[in-house]
Amino acid sequence: MADQTTSSIGISASPAQVMTVIADFASYPTWATGVKEAEVIAVADDGRADRVRFVLDASPIKDEYTLAYTWDDDRSVTWTLVSARVLTALDGAYVLAAGRDDTEVTYRLSVDVAMPMIGLLKRKAEKVIIDAALKGLKNRVESLG
Repeated sequence: MADQTTSSIGISASPAQVMTVIADFASYPTWATGVKEAEVIAVADDGRADRVRFVLDASPIKDEYTLAYTWDDDRSVTWTLVSARVLTALDGAYVLAAGRDDTEVTYRLSVDVAMPMIGLLKRKAEKVIIDAALKGLKNRVESLG
């Protein structure tokens, strides 16, 4: 992923607990800012989501898109854009590292849209998306205790 934005957060849970929440796409509308719908449309041989369709309403971007996922046990998950109306790229990853009392979750994201946008604005948008996602993930995981 070229030109990506990265941020991390500590979550008071095991990597397996964090990955369970990440893999529970049906619950995304309850904690992932802007996600109105998330539907698994294809499942891999290991039983995890392979393709997921999302409906996003995160002003100024409204889109319906599909992502392809690659899972590495409870260590990481990466995704890449398969199709969209407005987005032309949406590549990212959650990388988990077990700590002594928590899990360090690093989120990497690269977004591009069909409309012209200055690189600085894209990075700022990515940062807002990442910060909201990490805080939402942390709250969701820790609330499930």
